[in-house]
Amino acid sequence: MKHVILGAGPAGVIAAETIRKHAPDDSIVIVGDEPEAPYSRMAIPYLLMGNIKEEGTHLRHAADHYARLRIDVRRGRAKRVDTSAKQVLLDDGSAVPYDRLLIATGSSPATPPIPGIDAPGVHSCWTLADARAIMALARPGAQVLQMGAGFIGCIILEALAARGVELAVVEMGDRMVPRMMGPTAGGMIKDWCESKGVAVYTGARVDAIEPHRGAAAPAPQAHEPGLLGKIAQAIGLGHADAPAPPAAAGRAPITVRLSTGRSLPADLVINATGVKPNIGCLEGSGVRCLVGVLTDEHMQTSVPGVYAAGDCAEAFDKFSGKTVVSAIQPNAADQGRVAGLNMAGHKAELNAVTQINVLDTLGLISASFGDWQGVPGGQHVELTDRETGRHLSLQFGGDRLVGCNSIGWTEHVGVMRGLVEGQVSLGPWKERLLADPTRLMEAYLARAQAQEPRGLVKA
Repeated sequence: MKHVILGAGPAGVIAAETIRKHAPDDSIVIVGDEPEAPYSRMAIPYLLMGNIKEEGTHLRHAADHYARLRIDVRRGRAKRVDTSAKQVLLDDGSAVPYDRLLIATGSSPATPPIPGIDAPGVHSCWTLADARAIMALARPGAQVLQMGAGFIGCIILEALAARGVELAVVEMGDRMVPRMMGPTAGGMIKDWCESKGVAVYTGARVDAIEPHRGAAAPAPQAHEPGLLGKIAQAIGLGHADAPAPPAAAGRAPITVRLSTGRSLPADLVINATGVKPNIGCLEGSGVRCLVGVLTDEHMQTSVPGVYAAGDCAEAFDKFSGKTVVSAIQPNAADQGRVAGLNMAGHKAELNAVTQINVLDTLGLISASFGDWQGVPGGQHVELTDRETGRHLSLQFGGDRLVGCNSIGWTEHVGVMRGLVEGQVSLGPWKERLLADPTRLMEAYLARAQAQEPRGLVKA
């Protein structure tokens, strides 16, 4: 049996390792389109902060890891998937035949139609190549403008602030992280960022990016190594050398014009306006796509023998009965494992698509779970204490907690996840939470033990 995996991110790597464990004699090929060892994009902000070196972003650290497992990792980009002939056509003109195929091509930054978006000094923050370009320009004191203040944007914001730049953020929505937080919570995050010296422009868009007349982009300068802080807890890896302050620079080489009429100078512009699934190679393949690649609970697509996982997958969530694109690494890992088991001939199901975001924005912890905007006919309750920087919003459907937003309630993050993901029937505790939403822990202890836990993966 020959397995071909398009994509060398977490979903693809975990799928390959799962297949090898359960099908020791099968052929496995991973096709990745970057000249790097397979790595985690979520580690890039920690590289920018200086907490890890490039090797710290790698998914597996042993140099012979893939060779030992007899997993062939090739460089290439899929141009077309021919499901009739069971082969993948690559950009170099070669064809890779398969018996079972996994689409784990991930996503790419969305490029807004802005004049100057392709100019020198404008970068996304998505690949290791992007990170290298950003580190060359984002030196202490540099003027950096970031487009987008969504979930990914706020993670990048944290990394840029750690580099000591003068940072401005432009967000089209009326608040920060508008697809994760309601108006009160998003406004509180904006206030917090501004109190930390970040200029935030909400309800604004970038109309044009122009070179400042007479200015030339500064060449990267050598620097002496230094140390930056502790290991990031989420990564648990070693530190890296951080750049020292640059020599004095002249006027910023870029001018950014906003829809409000304001013009801002910048040495570097970061595009963090969102991502879109990489599914172009599936055109004409017969594989059904909506936002992403539609899959069933086995991660199989509309074409037998073709599976999808990770950021490009629109996976079926059994408990909501909906297909969901939720581009976070825990989902990629779960989906890659389920896909790998099924490709190896072991029946496995994905019960749920995790819809969780936990964000650390310059020290302010916020969280979003499930249907945080609420559901038709549902009830909700909010509690806000701006003086202490705490906010809690609970959304109910029937007698279940279906979603929530929180700021500053770090002690309840696990409980909120358990209640939402576990689809816990609250019974009389629903009314108690509507009266006092801070009683989440009591509700969890009283009700969560009364039902079978909902697992994410059933093999």
